[in-house]
Amino acid sequence: MEQERWNSVDAYFSSLLVKEDEALSKAARAHEHFDLPDLAVSAPQGKLLHLLARIGHARRILEIGTFGGYSSIWLARALPPDGRLVTIEWERSFADAAASRLAEAGVAHLVEQHVGRALDILPALDRPGTAPFDMVFVDANKPDIPEYFTWALKLSRPGAVVVVDNVVLGGAVTDPDDTDAGVQGVRRFHELLAGRTDVTATSIQTVGTKGYDGFTLALITG
Repeated sequence: MEQERWNSVDAYFSSLLVKEDEALSKAARAHEHFDLPDLAVSAPQGKLLHLLARIGHARRILEIGTFGGYSSIWLARALPPDGRLVTIEWERSFADAAASRLAEAGVAHLVEQHVGRALDILPALDRPGTAPFDMVFVDANKPDIPEYFTWALKLSRPGAVVVVDNVVLGGAVTDPDDTDAGVQGVRRFHELLAGRTDVTATSIQTVGTKGYDGFTLALITG
């Protein structure tokens, strides 16, 4: 019953405030092609990412975890004509599916796709003369979130925003004895946040079409 109500509320808000075209709708259904659970952010969450990018006047955005390109389209559409979204995906078939959706959405020229292990690709983005990122969205394997976040700090400017998805894990994040690698990764990430003086952050619980989860919003201050 609770899930039905959450779905209904998301559908109500989306019908009024989130306008999806065919490219977004296809990207949202990418999991069906791969016979996987729905891994993309919800429509309201996609619009939130879009708004955060626009509020921050982001010109360069880093995304770790492309999957079918749903969040990528929302982020790319927030960029100015000379902006750039750099997105990283481990699985080639996911990246290829995302490329089709990005082209259909008319934003492929704004997107630089990388395929491979993010922790191998991120160091290569740290090139002399390369402009820092204004926003980072992390939606990838949970055990490596602390390392992803460390790279986000290194590659971004002061004032940049970092959004990390799936940090509640159905409430499992509160259990220090949970041996799941993803749970432990999210806990290490929050402990890392708590120990830094150059970042201010909060984590928010959410309910909706994706069930019970949440995200972290961090501002790089120094």
